[in-house]
Amino acid sequence: MIFRLSAHAKEELGRRGIALELLERVLEAPQQVIAEREGRKAYQSQVALEEGRMYLLRVIVLDSVEPGLVVTVYRTSRIEKYWRAP
Repeated sequence: MIFRLSAHAKEELGRRGIALELLERVLEAPQQVIAEREGRKAYQSQVALEEGRMYLLRVIVLDSVEPGLVVTVYRTSRIEKYWRAP
């Protein structure tokens, strides 16, 4: 699936220091896709950043439009809050 970035998502990538390459990797092969509010989905994967510390990278996507629109992106250390057991 092809995605485009909203202006907000582009701004957040820079502000939060998240590499575009990392965002693309999560979109291409997310470890999980979770339904969110208002028809959005969270594409998420656990990634090692900053001296090997684990984070959850969450990419919030409106995929009811073509191509899918990345609304925002962020990382969190609170993996257990968002991670869903299979």
